[in-house]
Formats: sequence, C-alpha cells, structure tokens
Amino acid sequence: MSKGPQVGDSFPKDVVFSYIPWSEESGEITSCGIPINYHASKEWADKKVIVFALPGAFTPVCSANHVPEYIAKLPELRAKGVDVVAVLAYNDAYVMSAWGKANKVTGDDILFLSDPEAKFSKSIGWADEEGRTYRYAMIIDHGKVTYAAKEKSKNVLEVSSAENIYKHL
Repeated sequence: MSKGPQVGDSFPKDVVFSYIPWSEESGEITSCGIPINYHASKEWADKKVIVFALPGAFTPVCSANHVPEYIAKLPELRAKGVDVVAVLAYNDAYVMSAWGKANKVTGDDILFLSDPEAKFSKSIGWADEEGRTYRYAMIIDHGKVTYAAKEKSKNVLEVSSAENIYKHL
C-alpha cells in the first residue's frame, strides 16, 4: 500500500472529479443540477489549494465536525492565501451537492467534489477496500504538494482538521 503523496511531489496530472457547481437557481436541496467534470490538475495548477477527504457525506464525524470546522475557518484560510478549499468523498456528485446545500455553502466557498469510485484516492493509496476515501488532507501550492497526511483511523480528526491545516500554511 502506498504511503500517499509526499511533500515536494507534483500533484498528479489528469485528475478529474465530478462536480455540480452551486447556483442560485438550483440552490434548493431538492434541486439536482447537472454534474460536470472538474479538471483539478488544470484548475489547481496556479493556485494554493486545500483538499480534505472523508469517508462519506452525511456521516457523523464528517457532518458534525470536519466540514463545519472548515466552514468556520474559511476566512482565516483565505487570509493565508488559500484560493480553493475542496472536500472530497466517494459519494456521487448529486449527494456531494446536496451535502454542500445542507451545510449552507454557496458559490465556490468550498467545493464539494465527488471522487467517483474513489479513483483518485485509490491511485494515491488512500481508499479502503470498500472503495471509500480515507480521511486525509493535502495542501497543494501551484501544483506541488506541501502537506499531505492521512488519519490513523476513520473516526479520528487530527491531521486533516482545519486547525491543523491552518498551522501548515
């Protein structure tokens, strides 16, 4: 099993996630929207990015702590020069979009991205045997990994917490 991305690594080429952009007209949680490809490798090439992954939308630790703390810390992260904050899970784009709406996230404050079949997470060795993304976080600065860490177990929130990431910016 891979130990995951290392500091100094280039973010992989051709990473594509599935995504439903937030819009005013589809702002209701019951509105579906249309999934599009989000070309992360291209979108993030010239930006400072935090991507944090978790085992699943609407699950206890993820909903009670992980996402809310990133929402609360967003102004501080932006003040440190972060251009993009994205949350990643194996759930499909419809579920991720609904989860963003349930958390009252609008616009592109935090991108709720789908890692279909955990393809990206598997490629870095950070998905479980059921195909769920592990809980992890990465900081990517202009295409280079400057921080990457995976939690020691599913219900632990330490190395991928917003507070910890903030300290590594």
